[in-house]
Amino acid sequence: MTVLAIETSCDETAVAVLRGRDDHSAPELLASEVASQIAAHEKYGGIVPEIASRNHLLYAPQLLDRTVSAAKINLADIDAFAATSGPGLASSLMIGASIAKGLAIGFSKTYLAINHLEGHLLSPFFGGANRGDEIRPNVSLIVSGGHTMLVRVHALCDYHVVGHTVDDAAGEAFDKVAKMLGLSYPGGPEIEKRARDSDPNRFDLPRSMLGSENFSFSGLKTAVRYLLPKIGVVPSEAKRSRGIPSHGLQGNAAGSLDSARDDVLSDLCASFQQAIIDVLVTKTIAAAQKYNVDLVTVSGGVSCNQELRRQLHEASNRNGFEFKNAEPWLCTDNAAMIAFAALLRLRAGFESQVTEEIDPNLALV
Repeated sequence: MTVLAIETSCDETAVAVLRGRDDHSAPELLASEVASQIAAHEKYGGIVPEIASRNHLLYAPQLLDRTVSAAKINLADIDAFAATSGPGLASSLMIGASIAKGLAIGFSKTYLAINHLEGHLLSPFFGGANRGDEIRPNVSLIVSGGHTMLVRVHALCDYHVVGHTVDDAAGEAFDKVAKMLGLSYPGGPEIEKRARDSDPNRFDLPRSMLGSENFSFSGLKTAVRYLLPKIGVVPSEAKRSRGIPSHGLQGNAAGSLDSARDDVLSDLCASFQQAIIDVLVTKTIAAAQKYNVDLVTVSGGVSCNQELRRQLHEASNRNGFEFKNAEPWLCTDNAAMIAFAALLRLRAGFESQVTEEIDPNLALV
């Protein structure tokens, strides 16, 4: 079976074609294309829905043609068309879903509406020597831009969310703190780069709700804001109102940074990053112990953070759990993970109605 999937849940336009083998071994990714919109949103410090949807309209037809050509396949030979149906931005979701539905109707093929979070959830089982039809029981940490959640996975389509974000997700906290510091968007990679080889213990920042399975990073974000003036950092929004160049720490008249103050900023980034990692690792291991699984998985854009991967991997090994993470290229928004989820559902006998509506607040279960 061959699946073509379209992902337009937020600010990345993506199309992929995936072929499942007859022996149910690892499927073959025939082609995967992604058009990034980071440059279009960077000057706003975050995603602008109208700009995202306009770019999806521009990029999606181009990527569809390019992907089909790269896969060396005809659209008529596709067995099922899939699209992300939620969660995400309504104006963005509508574009990918409409294209996939139109193709399914036009070629009289199956349509599958896929949950974006399920795409992330299953992505650690995609690629390499993993058998795509064997989704083993595990506790999964999904940590993306807008979601931080712990999921008890029993089997394909059998999930139980045991912990979720009650305010800011980890990715949102990264972006908002980076914006305070005048770092570029997206904030996660910038903070990680600053944190490398810096002191994560220099600043004592809170680890919220360690006794709960849910997540809250709003207090950590606020703690950083109150800390900034004490260590000589002017929040970027305050700088703009006072006409100060927005480049992190206060410097001379030209806005430059001396070495000592640059070290303060780097140590703050390391301390902030470590506070998030401590919460994510502690809660994930506690959930794996509570639910008596032998496998821990992690996925989502924030899981590209190498320090998070390293520490969660080490903690899993120390506590006797196998560890799987999605490959970095599968962590950010992409259509390959949507195609993988669609292929597994297709094999299991699932399909969707073309009348099914998108749902910007679609729950995983």
